[in-house]
Amino acid sequence: MKKLLAILLVLCMVMAFAACTKTTDPVPEDPANPEEPVAGADIKIGVILVGDENEGYTYAHIEGIKKAAADLGIKDDQINWKYVIPETSVCYDTAVELAEMGCNIIFSNSFGHQSFMVQAAEEYPEIIFCPATGDTANVCGLANVVNLFPHTYESRYVSGIVAGMKLKELMDNGTVTDPLVGYVGAFPYAEVVSGYTAFYLGIKSIVPEAYMEVQFTSSWFDLNKESEAAKALMARGCVIIGQHADSTGAPSAVEAALANGTIAYSVGYNIDMLNVAPNAALTSAQNNWSKLYYDILKAFINGEEVKHDWSGGYDEDAVMISALGASCAAGTQEAVDAAIAGIKDGTLHVFDTNTFTVGGEAVTTRVFDFSTMNADYSAVQYVGEQIECITDGYFHESEFRSAPYFDLAIDGITKLN
Repeated sequence: MKKLLAILLVLCMVMAFAACTKTTDPVPEDPANPEEPVAGADIKIGVILVGDENEGYTYAHIEGIKKAAADLGIKDDQINWKYVIPETSVCYDTAVELAEMGCNIIFSNSFGHQSFMVQAAEEYPEIIFCPATGDTANVCGLANVVNLFPHTYESRYVSGIVAGMKLKELMDNGTVTDPLVGYVGAFPYAEVVSGYTAFYLGIKSIVPEAYMEVQFTSSWFDLNKESEAAKALMARGCVIIGQHADSTGAPSAVEAALANGTIAYSVGYNIDMLNVAPNAALTSAQNNWSKLYYDILKAFINGEEVKHDWSGGYDEDAVMISALGASCAAGTQEAVDAAIAGIKDGTLHVFDTNTFTVGGEAVTTRVFDFSTMNADYSAVQYVGEQIECITDGYFHESEFRSAPYFDLAIDGITKLN
């Protein structure tokens, strides 16, 4: 049974939430701050994870939460971990279990957890539920639902710069004549589309004639499928293999191919892949999840406004790339530094509409419907606003909600399945 004391201590916090149409400029419905914020020594955190430390994506979340907690003086015994929780009603049961244990704030790390987290949030309005990568916080009407997702597309673009520099080197020295790039994607969702498009545009900024093929695995984490997808792409002539999938399957396959004489290099995701692909790995696009977890937990503890959507990129140190591998081309670090500086000072926009076309035509408008009515990928159905996302010459990704929504099929990229 929910404890009355816990309700009285945290009920006033609900008033601190604000509905916002932009993650960067929230407009609170009620700016009131809670009168009795939860002290850091009293906070109890629940964490629902789709995997465990053996899976790169979940490992990044685990490390992010641990670092954020340590920086805030939150002890290990104040965090309740639930590992390998599927995207089913088991997630709802787990959320309820954590709520009944007295957790004040509960995080989950997979998009498929979202509908079950929202269901629990309806039943426990005094507890904050934070489904990472979700897209419903601004539209579900619940004050205690929070989404978080970093500007991954920025680090994707920068990792594309790294790949482009290597591709240019291979072409300049005559090793490669066909600038074909491959990409192992999990699902054809906007999150993946945004990422591989940014990666391609980073490459294209260095090698304008580059083109890319994408192979989907229909799984976020599957060593064998990701390995086989990478092998299939290399068999088609791809010399750079990027990924938006969570295992080491693709980099390991590229490393083995390179050792056997195939010209191929890898750009990973989530974690540094040099330990599994010391020769093939160029870098990995990474998220600094600790930054978002820290900001949310700090605001909660201090009784400050906890926005519905939390995001950030290079400006907020929420994204990065891993150390450059030994196989990177000369001048890569300088190119990376210049790109990051451009993103930070606003002179470089990842989705600058001057850098791509769709169907051979320039793109000047894209009105996106922020409803979550697509039953193909979301079990939660809410009506949202329709917003023009292209202004000032570029597509404004992750500004109207944290979860990516760039979904344009630009020229130069072919989906194989």
